[in-house]
Amino acid sequence: MADTNREQERSALHATIWRIANDLRGSVDGWDFKQYVLGILFYRFISENLSLYVNKEQKDAGEHNFDYAALDESKAELARESILQEKGFFIPPGALFENVCKRAGGEANLNETLETIFQDIEASAHGTASENDIKGLFDDLDVNSNKLGSTVEARNKKLVKLLDAIGDLPIGTYGDNSIDLFGDAYEYLMTMYAANAGKSGGEFFTPQEVSELLAGITVVGKKEVNKVYDPACGSGSLLLKFAKVLGKDRVRNGFFGQEINITTYNLCRINMFLHDINYEKFDIAHGDTLTDPQHWDDEPFEAIVSNPPYSTKWDGDGNPILINDQRFTPAGVLAPKSKADLAFVMHALSWLATNGTAAIVSFPGVMYRGGTEQKIRKYLVDNNYVDAVIQLPTDLFFGTTIATCILVIKKNKTENKVLFIDATNQFVRGSAKNKLNDDNIKKILDCYTKRETHEYFSRLVERKEIQEKEYNISVGSYIAPKDEREVVDIAELNTRLKGIVGRQNELRSQIDAIVADLEGPQDGIKK
Repeated sequence: MADTNREQERSALHATIWRIANDLRGSVDGWDFKQYVLGILFYRFISENLSLYVNKEQKDAGEHNFDYAALDESKAELARESILQEKGFFIPPGALFENVCKRAGGEANLNETLETIFQDIEASAHGTASENDIKGLFDDLDVNSNKLGSTVEARNKKLVKLLDAIGDLPIGTYGDNSIDLFGDAYEYLMTMYAANAGKSGGEFFTPQEVSELLAGITVVGKKEVNKVYDPACGSGSLLLKFAKVLGKDRVRNGFFGQEINITTYNLCRINMFLHDINYEKFDIAHGDTLTDPQHWDDEPFEAIVSNPPYSTKWDGDGNPILINDQRFTPAGVLAPKSKADLAFVMHALSWLATNGTAAIVSFPGVMYRGGTEQKIRKYLVDNNYVDAVIQLPTDLFFGTTIATCILVIKKNKTENKVLFIDATNQFVRGSAKNKLNDDNIKKILDCYTKRETHEYFSRLVERKEIQEKEYNISVGSYIAPKDEREVVDIAELNTRLKGIVGRQNELRSQIDAIVADLEGPQDGIKK
């Protein structure tokens, strides 16, 4: 019954979000409009999150009818410091989402009101431990943009509709849901827009089932980890899968990531809050991980997952600092300037704990290309860091149809073998893309965990064989696909052909006789 209720809640939520997107976007096309839906959704979330916290504190103290939303502003100010310390931000009662919604229809300057509220929320964290986690979260929610309308009146009408629609989302009261509705709403929005935005939208969103597989790989045999990390974290979907796979309280020291795109960096931090990961439990940084990593003081990490950009350009050997960077120097060479894939792998390896596992989605060419990439693979294989290579199906990711693979690396392997898994057929077809279902994920994880060889699916390979193949670690080099062609018995086929030819000759003779019979009487006709 619980599962049925969850699915009903989820279906109702998705249907409402779809209606909002279609009813309200108008002049604001998909990927831009997403910023407004997510921004207002976030505003509602933090308002309810804060109210729930304060109400619970007061009710635990004996004030059973306490309602923060109805509290006098001056009294609320007395609690500002304690709220900031716990939640990392402060919103006075009058600025809460529910109270602004009540007034919105009658406010001629709603856009200015919202802009001030968003600025004040960010300013509330200035000088506190949460400043970097709150700063800039509303930057992409431009309530004065012409995209919302050409006049202030038109923009405000759109904002009223947006506030009402987000307020009507069937999320109920925060903290009283059978599913993580705010987080689920975020994920559905991201999936919906990524599917329709092509590469521009999908490049930083990893499908949830792929995220779950990556997280599952890195925690095999573990019930908790110290810290999780993603060097190209995008909107944070990979990191947050640990909260589902393990439980957020079993990631003891938090969620860490870095993202180069400022908009996506903001989305990632919003995503953390929407999944109820409090500010002291995450550290998401902005910048280029390869040239300016921001978590030197936090490494090593016990679990690392990533879906970095495929074959992107980077400074490489054009930057003398990188040549001497301790993350890259052990391999003796740098990844090519035009293909940074293995630079991300070397970075992850460097920051991986000795008892940790890293699972990185990779472009297939990384596994077999020559040049410096081959030399880096040689370093990885010879030092026994490559634990497994898993070939995924085609058309899983938004913005590309290629069949990617997962490179799994470890520092504490107990054998000199690499497990290869060919999961190209482990998928179901969704409405627009292929998907991994629960059975697909379980089959891959079970095989990875048991390290078994299964014909046409997996094979445990000695390091010597990989060396003999010049450090080619593509799955297809070690697992032959099942030959689906029909087996033909040549002798039987020849017999059948002889029979067909004989029958053909017999029919031809019969036809010739019929024709001769028809032509005969005509020759005897007198003219």
